This record gives sequence, C-alpha cells and structure tokens, in this order.
Amino acid sequence: MPCTWITSDLQLRLILTLFLVAVETSQSVLVDTKALLTCPPVRWPSVLVVTWEIVLRDKPPCFRAYRRDTNQTTRGNCTDKRITWASRPDKNPALQVDPVAITHDGNYTCQIVTSDGNFHHEYHLQVLVPPDVTLIQTEKGTAVCKAAAGKPAAQISWTSEGDCVTEQKPYWGNGTVTVQSTCRWGGRHVLNVSCSVSHLTGNKSLLIQLSQG
Repeated sequence: MPCTWITSDLQLRLILTLFLVAVETSQSVLVDTKALLTCPPVRWPSVLVVTWEIVLRDKPPCFRAYRRDTNQTTRGNCTDKRITWASRPDKNPALQVDPVAITHDGNYTCQIVTSDGNFHHEYHLQVLVPPDVTLIQTEKGTAVCKAAAGKPAAQISWTSEGDCVTEQKPYWGNGTVTVQSTCRWGGRHVLNVSCSVSHLTGNKSLLIQLSQG
C-alpha cells in the first residue's frame, strides 16, 4: 500500500536526523515465542509521526507508519503477517512479532517525530533456537555428543576428559549450527562419561555408560 503522506524515504530520513535522541538495544528472543518492541517514551500530545523501519536478513527493508493528526496507518514492503502493531497505534505504537521465527533476525527501529524533537530506538533482534542434544557410543571407547540445529552454536565439554575433536557445521543455511564432538578414551578404563552442552537457551548434560565389549 503506497504511503501518500510521507513524500519520500529520503525526506523522512532528513527529518529524523534533526534533534535526534537515539537509543540502541540488543535483544534476544526464543523462537516460537512473542517479541514486544516498544518505542521511546515521549509526550503523546507532541507526537506527529511514528515509523517502524524493519531490516531483516536477505530481505528488502520495510516500514510501518502512523500519522497522529489524521489517525492514518500505512506500510511499505511489509508482507510478514507475524509482524504487526501490538495494539492500536493511536494508543500504543509498540510493535510485536508473534510467533518469532528464525527469519526475524534483524534490526527494528522506532522513529518518532514530535514537536519536542525526534526520538529513535533501534533493536538488534537475535532469535535463539535450542539445539537437539544426543549422546551415543559409536565404537569401543568412543562416544559422540551432538548439539543439532541450535542458534547460536552451542559449546560442548566432557567428563571424563579424553581425546576429543569438535566441529561445527551450518544447518540448512538458516542460521542454525550443528556442533558435534567425538571423544575417544583409547585403552583407558573409563566406564561412564558425560557431555555437557552450554547454550543461551539453557544447559543440558547427558550421561552414557561405555560398553567394554
């Protein structure tokens, strides 16, 4: 839907650079939950225009805007139906992403033009995906711990320590990573081993009894 009351993106950017109060925030959110992004606190009677600019990975920028004097909303290039106003923009101009997907990694910027000056809050949104953790014995004295399709990459440690090799592989090109650690204890008499997986979504430990046959 074309925006008739914002004449051009360039003009909007020039307006927003005047008397600009800027804030930047990094925010992590778990996949399949809801993210709520708020605008800078301002005197509502002074608000002229509210604009959300959204820049996602591998997608063209899009925007949602609200003009207070005419109570109009508009948008440009925003086709993702999971990104919406949290409520009525004339009451609360917050943005919500519901449910959050891996593709929602990116920058979300609320820009408010007021009679008191211009205000800018940029969110760097990182979507977290918990890995699928498994631990198996592949041969005598050898075990493999895998943290599959996590975002960001998990970290793996072992008890007891052995001769271990850890590698990372991108998973399906969607930003998730599989981490696999293969550990060997050779001729050592080790009965039980555990792998501990550390991740921003939570930690997990698995225990296995090594077969000596």
